[in-house]
Amino acid sequence: MADVTAKLVKDLRDKTGAGMMDCKKALAETGGDMTKASEWLRQKGIASAEKKSSRTAAEGAIGSYIHTGARVGVLLELNCETDFVARGDLFQELLKDVAMQVAACPNIEYVSTDEIPADVVEQEKSIEMGRDDLSGKPDQMKAKIVEGRINKRLKELALLEQPFIRDSSITVAELVKQVAGKIGENVRVRRFTRYTLGEGIEVDQTDFATEVASMSAA
Repeated sequence: MADVTAKLVKDLRDKTGAGMMDCKKALAETGGDMTKASEWLRQKGIASAEKKSSRTAAEGAIGSYIHTGARVGVLLELNCETDFVARGDLFQELLKDVAMQVAACPNIEYVSTDEIPADVVEQEKSIEMGRDDLSGKPDQMKAKIVEGRINKRLKELALLEQPFIRDSSITVAELVKQVAGKIGENVRVRRFTRYTLGEGIEVDQTDFATEVASMSAA
């Protein structure tokens, strides 16, 4: 496999407008060939999606997904630029797929890592800094290890960072970009809510044997 240098990634980004990670993946997939990498990005619709990402997406739809057994339900808002696109099959299929993804990932709390509050990040950092396996390590090494763990943890909390349940070779973010490229509009996941049956309800754990004994004594 060709060595994908930072300069190659930057050159491809300047040429296509695609994101750094997408450019790196395109170069890795095409052996570092700039022309083939550009074609790869176009085929995936990623380059065109990046160019449209700054445009306002105020239309769209709110979709729902109820998992088999009706114990988990999801409401999700997916935005695009026009009502016409929102009614299309590609958009509606994406809406359903992403809502299903939320149902399948009980640990996610945010759409993207950018939305995670600073206090949550600091709390996670405090937890990692206190791990027993870091005791005695040099501060510089400790900081590097913690940074890696924090980045991994934050990605676990973000919907867009999850491997897509129907194709684990891409993330949810890459799926959204691919669909955006196909329909020719900016598409973004705005928010979601996940409901789990009985969540938050305190169940009275009465000792059945004790209850029967007390009734007998009465």
